[in-house]
Amino acid sequence: QVQLLESGGGLVQAGGSLSLSCAASGTILSINDMGWYRRAPGKQRELVAAIIRGGPKYADSVKGRFTISRDNAKNTVSLQMTSLEPEDTAVYYCNARVRTDRWSTEYDCWGQGTQVTVSS
Repeated sequence: QVQLLESGGGLVQAGGSLSLSCAASGTILSINDMGWYRRAPGKQRELVAAIIRGGPKYADSVKGRFTISRDNAKNTVSLQMTSLEPEDTAVYYCNARVRTDRWSTEYDCWGQGTQVTVSS
């Protein structure tokens, strides 16, 4: 069983910064894609940023403000968020596409989510 443990988040004023971190633990053979999604109230979950096939991908709404980084040796992924806007308010979820052993297929693993609230 693979678990994703998220940390960070909280309440910040518009224009401020926050960092999110996520660590994967358990029986892990490999992790392919790894990143962050978010779900704002009344909206569908959307991709925020991810490292896919080795390269970063960002939602247009966060380009230039958010930076994603990954430590493959530690199975961690972090998201540095700057110039936060009230529209960034959401629950942020860590995602990892993991493979637990050579005989299994990859599957999506999700964290429990961490709240980010940006006040105006």
